[in-house]
Amino acid sequence: MPRGRLPITDLKAACDIEHMSSTSKIQHDLWPLDEIDPKKAKFPCCLVWTPLPVASWLAPFIGHVGICREDGAILDFSGSNFVNVEDFAFGAAARYIQLDRSKCCFPPNLAGHTCKHGYQHAEYGTAVTWDDALRSSVRQFEHKSYNLFTCNSHSFVANFLNRLCYGGSMDWNMITVAALILFKGHWVNSMSIIRSFLPFTVVLCLGLVLVGWPFLVGLFSFSLLLMGWFLLGTYCVKTLLES
Repeated sequence: MPRGRLPITDLKAACDIEHMSSTSKIQHDLWPLDEIDPKKAKFPCCLVWTPLPVASWLAPFIGHVGICREDGAILDFSGSNFVNVEDFAFGAAARYIQLDRSKCCFPPNLAGHTCKHGYQHAEYGTAVTWDDALRSSVRQFEHKSYNLFTCNSHSFVANFLNRLCYGGSMDWNMITVAALILFKGHWVNSMSIIRSFLPFTVVLCLGLVLVGWPFLVGLFSFSLLLMGWFLLGTYCVKTLLES
């Protein structure tokens, strides 16, 4: 073997050691989180959801979402050029799901990606910590116009999750964010369930009494149109919606 050259096995071992060192450093930064405390509105590293006035009365699967810092403070995109901090718009959180920071990609450099989307992730924008990713998303959405149908709170959360390449995916959007909280989220308490479904139940009963079955058909059609719009904008005409 020529002088000055290391065997391939030695080079591989050195790379493995460097990768392990980088990974252990990232893991070291994942300090323990405080307990979830709904009374104080503290949900560390959680995705939270609350019903929207009027919209949720007609379609209870529609709601407003926020994402929480490591200290539990809720951040949500609730108006043009405005991100709420510790003042969740439209009421207290009704559902939540705590996300796993070990499923995030925190690359210290281009070679430190733990996801399979290194270049795409780097081009989109990366972060070295959970809160760092939140700060980047906040800066971006402080210059966005809010629109319930094209750029809303789900867009803000999707942008954040893509910035972390959460779960190894760069395909987070309004639909996947809504599905995550609706199918895997936990109710905060029994009152949250009542607050989420009571208005819809009242509207449904009144509609059936005053209008009859045509009201039910109209309500069902409204829900289908709403879901169709978001599905169309997410998967067919991708320039319609912000994510």
